[in-house]
Amino acid sequence: MRKKSILLIALAAILLVLEYFYTPDKKQSNTTFPTAKVEQAGFIHFNGNDKNTLILSNPDTLSWKLLGDIKYVKKQHKTYGEVMFPQVNAKLKLTNKKRIVMSGFIIPIDNKSYALSKNVFASCFFCGKSGPETIMGLKFKGDTPKLKTDQYVTVEGDFRYNDTDVEDWVYHVDNVVIVKGAK
Repeated sequence: MRKKSILLIALAAILLVLEYFYTPDKKQSNTTFPTAKVEQAGFIHFNGNDKNTLILSNPDTLSWKLLGDIKYVKKQHKTYGEVMFPQVNAKLKLTNKKRIVMSGFIIPIDNKSYALSKNVFASCFFCGKSGPETIMGLKFKGDTPKLKTDQYVTVEGDFRYNDTDVEDWVYHVDNVVIVKGAK
């Protein structure tokens, strides 16, 4: 017991010494921007290949926990009979048609379309391990990029929900741009 205490005290002392003497490398980038604007930005990215054009946007960041806060009600459907329809929570209703940021795993749907999933393909909605609230249909702005299954990405786009069409996703992101994770 005494050896463990001495080891913990020595480790804490080393960390304190490192913290006291460590100074981060303060390299300046080639492009400078007003600090106040950068600190206020909710999300920062550059416009395509033009590294000098900074886009400051402030989209809402959604979480899978928020998307999972959903209830279902039984209603009659003209084709399928009694069906469970989603009831989207109030916060998501306020986010409808607004710019959002979301992270997740890429799931290929067919040769031309993808979805963003809370889980990897082996545990996704299609395999019965999760509900329809754990996946979002993606519609890319411009050409659809080539993506790999289970590639973890962060996307930005226009959020919308669907609580009426049982043959469509509950959640969608339109005009999608991948802001992190694409190669």
